[in-house]
Amino acid sequence: MDPIVTEASVSTPVNFYSLTLEDLKSLLKKFGKEQFRAQQIYKWVYESRITDPEQMTNLSKIFRADLPKILSFELPKVLQHLKSVDGTQKFLFDVGEGKSVEAVLIPSDDRLTLCISSEIGCNMACKFCFTGKQKLQRRLRADEIVGQFMQVNDRLEEGQRISNIVFMGMGEPLDNCEAVFKSIAVLHSPWGMNLSRKRITVSTSGLIPEMWRIADAKVRLAVSLNAPNDEIRSEVMPINKKYPLKDLLDECRRYYKETKDRITFEYVLLKGITDQVEHARMVYKLTKDIPCKINIIPFNEHPGSGYERPSDEQVGIFQKELMDLGAHVLLRRTMGRDIFAACGQLRSAFENHPGQMDISNSKLTRTIKGGKNVTDPSRREPSLR
Repeated sequence: MDPIVTEASVSTPVNFYSLTLEDLKSLLKKFGKEQFRAQQIYKWVYESRITDPEQMTNLSKIFRADLPKILSFELPKVLQHLKSVDGTQKFLFDVGEGKSVEAVLIPSDDRLTLCISSEIGCNMACKFCFTGKQKLQRRLRADEIVGQFMQVNDRLEEGQRISNIVFMGMGEPLDNCEAVFKSIAVLHSPWGMNLSRKRITVSTSGLIPEMWRIADAKVRLAVSLNAPNDEIRSEVMPINKKYPLKDLLDECRRYYKETKDRITFEYVLLKGITDQVEHARMVYKLTKDIPCKINIIPFNEHPGSGYERPSDEQVGIFQKELMDLGAHVLLRRTMGRDIFAACGQLRSAFENHPGQMDISNSKLTRTIKGGKNVTDPSRREPSLR
């Protein structure tokens, strides 16, 4: 018979979404419950989406009565849900104390990608990133990260499934390693959401001492390169002053040697700053001996950025030069730009925060029969933000 858990024996219920399966087993053992119950609870919550203990019919009556004293199943509240003309969806989550974060769901022909935030604000201060203008306020807990996934998952249309996760939202994931990699363990678990590690990508601006964690977790690595040399990179990405390109690329070589996984280099095209032909040649020289693909990303506007988006013609010239040199290049298709959900546009809610942008004159969209705006259908990499 299950021992009865009294109010005095529990201080505050633990948020279920913060617990790996092993964590949950340990917690149940602490309260004298059988550890195999952890798998049963995981299955009820993640597979059946049942969080009411009274509906967990393979648990004893006493256990069902005790469970609310041990676990809570609270998710971050959705404050706002915006939909783009291209099908991208942006969610604003309440993470307490008046603070909020955003996550973005990006559709494409063969996948449905969720871009998750790991921090409220960011300490990296990359000058082309809207989040970087918001100093770090707090690192998210694992339950708040997993909670973003669950809230979006619960709002999917019938037959839809999130196929990929990218940690490319607000914050530097490697600045919040414990929560990020715990959330990955939860979402990867066969008893949880059973997401393949190969469909989870962690992006970093270049925190070299923590990059081994990505290899250890056996997930994909994306590196924000964004400049062809140290001078420009230090200007647009202050982290480069601490971890310069040579050290960063040496670490990428070590990463590939250990994992045999190709690295994704992300490269933002800033008009007149990082988008010239000579810059393409320099990028190729930097990366040519690293098995990789290069995602080039035309800059996405946001208030007070001080940067401009290059013309489509210049983007094409840059892409062609890299391809002619032999690089594996993909042009990031801009999605969600009209609702400030594109790469580099995420931010917490604040007074006068822009909610939408008029892109009706953008060359990156075209009008088809029926008046629906769609992105340029040429072969491009699905947006990851």
